Amino acid sequence: MKKICFITIFIFSVNSFAQEKVVQTARYYIENKCKISFDEVLYVNIVKQTMHHIKKHKIVKTYVISSSSYGVGSEAGSYKTPLGLHRIKEKFGDKTPMNGRMIGRVYYGQIATIYTDQTKSKTDDVTSRIFWLEGLEKGLNKGEGISSYKRYIYIHGTSEEGRLGTPASDGCIRMKNKEVIELYDKIKIGTLVLIL
Repeated sequence: MKKICFITIFIFSVNSFAQEKVVQTARYYIENKCKISFDEVLYVNIVKQTMHHIKKHKIVKTYVISSSSYGVGSEAGSYKTPLGLHRIKEKFGDKTPMNGRMIGRVYYGQIATIYTDQTKSKTDDVTSRIFWLEGLEKGLNKGEGISSYKRYIYIHGTSEEGRLGTPASDGCIRMKNKEVIELYDKIKIGTLVLIL
């Protein structure tokens, strides 16, 4: 019994330490490097393929995501996921049903087939909700030829839910449809998004 308690406490301590490190990394980058104070941020970890919703310096939820299968980078036409600090400039999908397929940020009545295995969709479906990101760092994700906003970098739902947890997108951050809808109702325009 003592062994089980010790293991439970140890795992809890490791998890707490890991979460604290995530928050510290986000705070250091945003407050020290970018000189911005914040209460809320979505922090995307490319290596772990996760996104942490941090509020008042605590992780409130962690999501499994997919970033680009082409790697990281900001060049227009590269299909890579841009690094650095962003903000949500626009949101789309208020009246789009779950799994509704959007083209040019508009829902035309199509419901996407959702794959829960490793199947690749014939179309890179953008589903359910969209957060359109704007880069805030000149020379990194903001400026001529590297603008995240002009590259249409989104956080959005996907038809390829079975591929989440691995790099699989064409530059955007993909999420489960149910989760992106839940997040959409909590996150306001202007919220920071950090991608490292």
